[in-house]
Amino acid sequence: MATANRTLREGVVAGLIAYLAVAAFYGAFDLLAARGALYTLDLLGKAVFRGLRDPAVLQLPFQHDLAAMLSYNGLHLVISLAIGLIVTWLVAHAERRPAQAHLAGLIIVAGFVVTILVVGLLTSPMRPVLPWWSIVVANALAVLLAGSYLVQKHPGVWRRLIPFLG
Repeated sequence: MATANRTLREGVVAGLIAYLAVAAFYGAFDLLAARGALYTLDLLGKAVFRGLRDPAVLQLPFQHDLAAMLSYNGLHLVISLAIGLIVTWLVAHAERRPAQAHLAGLIIVAGFVVTILVVGLLTSPMRPVLPWWSIVVANALAVLLAGSYLVQKHPGVWRRLIPFLG
């Protein structure tokens, strides 16, 4: 039971770290693009919850849609927590069954790639304001920060999960 609680706790923390990393990245990205810190959040909220398909309309003055932003923020948090829990479960599984550690590492790497592809494909109409490179960088930052936390909690695990890095 203690191992399950530890895995749950670490998964929540890893998910929160990843969530905050992506949110901070896009806040900084939007500020540097002189669009205001909530531009991407508003854009994604309107796309997911209001059906916005043409981000060109956002090049005109617009009001933030607080409900859409909060809804998207909640969705992003839930997905980040779910990914954090899955990755942490895979890490714990790899520690319990070292013979399957490489498979767990492969699943984690594949999940990273699939996440980028899914987000990229779902946001394709927004490519002019949400470039591929930003999706890759935001997710890589999330992986590096959340992964650093997990590696700190599980020393040496990355060598078992991804042998060619060790």
